[in-house]
Amino acid sequence: MASPDINPGMKGEKQTLVCEHNVAGHVSKFSTPAMIQLMEQSAMAALAGHLQDGEVSVGIEVNVRHLAPADIGATIIAHAELIEVERNRLTFQVEAFEGDTKIGDGTHKRAIIKTSS
Repeated sequence: MASPDINPGMKGEKQTLVCEHNVAGHVSKFSTPAMIQLMEQSAMAALAGHLQDGEVSVGIEVNVRHLAPADIGATIIAHAELIEVERNRLTFQVEAFEGDTKIGDGTHKRAIIKTSS
């Protein structure tokens, strides 16, 4: 079960700079795997300080669209909002932006698991 203080409406954000380490080499644009990672990190940021001792969250599902390219040097910001809590499973609405341009959106699910008994 999720902690009682984990509720829909919680938000997280993460950002990154597009560089040679997070682009798709064949096009030199921000890669889809890098965007997904940033979205997952924004969901984890929403949970920061709300998990109980001995708990972590792990990604269990990603359903996103990569809508637009971003060039090297761009700043990408990902946002996550918790929209559903079902026992230990959490569903987030996720989006990624370069400035005012939405470059990705979708949903991401995480599960809260115990790391110790």
